[in-house]
Amino acid sequence: MGRSNLKNVSIAVLAPLPSLLFYLCFLGHYHQSDHHHDVIWAWSYRHPFLLANLLFFLNVNLLFWLIGLLQSSHWLIDVYWTIIPVMLVHYYATHPLPASGNFDHPWRSRIVILLTWLWSIRLTHNYFRRERWQWGAREDWRFSDMRQEYGKNWWWVSFFSVYLSQQVFLMGVCLPFYFIHSVDKPWNFWDSVAVIVCITGILVAYFADTQLHEFVRRNEKLKEAGKAVVPNLDKGLWCYSRHPNYFGEQLWWWGLVIFAWNLGYGWTFLGSLINTMCLAYVTILVERRMLQRDYRAEAYRVYQETTSMWIPWFKSNPKGGKDKTT
Repeated sequence: MGRSNLKNVSIAVLAPLPSLLFYLCFLGHYHQSDHHHDVIWAWSYRHPFLLANLLFFLNVNLLFWLIGLLQSSHWLIDVYWTIIPVMLVHYYATHPLPASGNFDHPWRSRIVILLTWLWSIRLTHNYFRRERWQWGAREDWRFSDMRQEYGKNWWWVSFFSVYLSQQVFLMGVCLPFYFIHSVDKPWNFWDSVAVIVCITGILVAYFADTQLHEFVRRNEKLKEAGKAVVPNLDKGLWCYSRHPNYFGEQLWWWGLVIFAWNLGYGWTFLGSLINTMCLAYVTILVERRMLQRDYRAEAYRVYQETTSMWIPWFKSNPKGGKDKTT
């Protein structure tokens, strides 16, 4: 492991410690008989959602932002996008206030925690597989493009576009976790539907990302051998959707919404809706990026005409109609 990689591993491990230590201290004080007389601990007990947002703002928005400025790379938030939902689901499961409502029927909580770990392991594995198991070797290409676009103003624009916006997305899509751990209701049919949707999303995203990874590796080998690369991936799940990995990811988040809706908090769909709208915009950026590559532009235009954007469906020919033989 190189020195730069080791340094970034250390940063990633140490970065969340302020929030973790504070929360552990809170839990310790809560079990003391006089915890209600301490303003800080009493407020932390009464406002679990606000506390989560405050810790996110101080530890992620401010600290991660400062680290990004010092390193001239905002790579850290990508790693923690895959981890923060796990931290949040355990936070809501252990916080004394929301957790007090889930004693009689704990299976919903246990299953959602397990599913969140599976989702995180899949996404984390894909991230490091894509980055060749390096920590912080590069930042997201969208951040790099914005860095060039905003120039000298990027240092402060990045706080809002990279970090504050991520708080809105992450806290929003993780809202169902709060109600899953604060509402006591027996398991029913819709919980089972939610599990199926979540697992389907995880599996679709895993296989789509694996097929994309293998496609990229094959093209790298072709390039090294001096041969022509394949311009576009249109096999496997990618035969039926131009972005099956995005589709799988959205299924996961909307599966969590079904859990919350079943508990009487359907309005939590707003978090997933905002995330879906953001991903729709990212999809447009990705496709523009594809069309800027001369060697694949023509093939990708045909791909756009014949293949569904997100939801998997049968291919059609450029003149319209369906071709169910593909």
